[in-house]
Amino acid sequence: MAEQKEFQGFSKETVKFFKDLKKNNTKQWFGAHKQDHVTFVMQPARAFVMDMGDKLRIQVPDIVAVPKINKSLFRINRDTRFSPDKSPYKTNMGIFFWEGIRPRMECSGFYFHMEPNTLLLGVGLYMFPKYLFDTYRNSVVHAKYGKDLAEIVAKIEKTKGYQIGGKHYKRVPAGYDPSHPNADLLLHNGIHVGVESTIPEEFYSRKLVNYCWQKFRPLLPLHAWLVAMTRRYRKGL
Repeated sequence: MAEQKEFQGFSKETVKFFKDLKKNNTKQWFGAHKQDHVTFVMQPARAFVMDMGDKLRIQVPDIVAVPKINKSLFRINRDTRFSPDKSPYKTNMGIFFWEGIRPRMECSGFYFHMEPNTLLLGVGLYMFPKYLFDTYRNSVVHAKYGKDLAEIVAKIEKTKGYQIGGKHYKRVPAGYDPSHPNADLLLHNGIHVGVESTIPEEFYSRKLVNYCWQKFRPLLPLHAWLVAMTRRYRKGL
């Protein structure tokens, strides 16, 4: 299978690779099927990063889409140093497109996650780095920025299939008013939205790019709010 120059879709073999890996999560099995990983996962994934990045840039000109491991493509190797699960490989494919000058996981972005029976698409910032907490919380209670975020969240909550994540704390942080209209948003240590489904038919064709775009599009205001928030931190606001 030649390297894809333009994304033509993933294949049934892509799904089969992860199903088989889940049953045989060993270095020996992976070593024997390394070429399958290259052919059915990495090659189409790199093409997808390029085409999806081009699509996102229509509305998000500064999006970062780099078809390399530890850039837009997540490593398949698991970090087992501090985990009781010593399985050496992830049984999913993760792809990320982000906006910002900080490391990718400190930026808001667009996430693509595929498991053998599931496709998850998400937008947002999974966990705020410590230096952003004050900026986020002050933005939540700000007369304009807080109102904007509340309106964005309310609209998402009314959109079928989308789930808002990131609520972590039980109590409003010290120094903030528990009776504030946005107090619920002060309980977050990140804010992100996901939509999950079985693997759609579009997964196997070029139509996947537009499919993902249609799922990402309602979440553009949240992404824009988070990017603006991180820029305010850089400006010391």
